[in-house]
Amino acid sequence: MPGNALYTDLSGYYDLMCADIDYRAQSHCVHRLQQLFGNAGTGHLDLACGTGPHVRHFIDAGYRSSGLDINQPMLDRAALRCPEARFSRQDMCGFRVSEPVDLITCFLYSIHYSASIERLEACIASVHGALGVGGVFCFNAVDKNRIDNDSFVSHTARHDDGLFHFSSGWHYRGAGERQSLRLRIERTAAGDTQVWHDEHPMVAVSFAALLELLAPYFEVHVFEHEYDRLIPWDGASGNALFACVKI
Repeated sequence: MPGNALYTDLSGYYDLMCADIDYRAQSHCVHRLQQLFGNAGTGHLDLACGTGPHVRHFIDAGYRSSGLDINQPMLDRAALRCPEARFSRQDMCGFRVSEPVDLITCFLYSIHYSASIERLEACIASVHGALGVGGVFCFNAVDKNRIDNDSFVSHTARHDDGLFHFSSGWHYRGAGERQSLRLRIERTAAGDTQVWHDEHPMVAVSFAALLELLAPYFEVHVFEHEYDRLIPWDGASGNALFACVKI
């Protein structure tokens, strides 16, 4: 299953693939960051929103939430989950909003879907333009220089269509601005096992380079990749949470 076919052909299994993600904790953490650094506004936009689980949590927390994604099947499911929200099919590297928002989020390392440094810079510029005064941009990222190609995360989930086993991991060849997210899905039903492999092209960037890209637009605060507590980034770990205040 080449390219991004997973998100088109298996969009119905996306929530199952992400069943081990604590959307509530992630959303609450960013809400705290908005309280600490933001402008007290409640206009929210989620980039690469997928099927809308984060949007659901922000709506429940009192936000006027919206989302965008490039995949229409994902947006169709998001609209069912969050009928109060506004969703649009747009590229996060060049999007428009009808009015400025107070908080923009990009969860699950989706900032890397920019796929190139040029497009990443365009994404950052689009975010800056969409935020109101004192608006905050929150996302998580991985440093290309600290990627372990042998590290994978896995979980198993049961569905009416069978027993699923999901594995994912980063891969970086050690040079250039391209890394990939490698995915493996195994489904067993009625004694028959099927396996899908998918590889998504992602932008590879060091945190030093990322901070340089953000600096003209934002005051940047970097935290350890933990959602139950806010700890300043130690400068060594390869995963981090970024809270960027518009300047």
